[in-house]
Amino acid sequence: MAYYLTEERFPDVVGAYRRYQAYLQEHQKQFPPGAFALGTAEWWQNPNDHHSPHDAWLESVTFSEPATGEHHDDRITALKVRLLGAYHDGFIELFYPRVFGYSLSSPICKRGLGDWLYDEFRLSPAGHVIHEIEWNGFPDKEAAGWTRSRWIIEASDIEYQWISK
Repeated sequence: MAYYLTEERFPDVVGAYRRYQAYLQEHQKQFPPGAFALGTAEWWQNPNDHHSPHDAWLESVTFSEPATGEHHDDRITALKVRLLGAYHDGFIELFYPRVFGYSLSSPICKRGLGDWLYDEFRLSPAGHVIHEIEWNGFPDKEAAGWTRSRWIIEASDIEYQWISK
């Protein structure tokens, strides 16, 4: 169930934010610390804060599978996302140290994903963090609308880093 994404925000953005924050507080002990800290940080959802991902642009996505074990056959999937901040004065790096599943859905992107629009953190039935991200896209005459994209990442946690230009 979503709390703070597009469909939940537009009828009542204040109520959606309160319900989302109540959900996070109610499940604080189950949440990984990085995801809880970002989800409850006021600056994270504040488009006026330069460190917020809102309106940031994707620079890169890197999947890796670091291996351990004698034959390097014990593998996990990790994910790093690098964003150009909305004010173009720095970069946001998000690192998901262990990814259990993901869905990166997007219509044909002629001009890229566009702006990071909204996101939220939830818990999966397995107790992992689910990070759902909506990308605004661009107007597309052929599609008769916006080319909105949605990412869903299920991971052990998320780490945030701001890198000034």
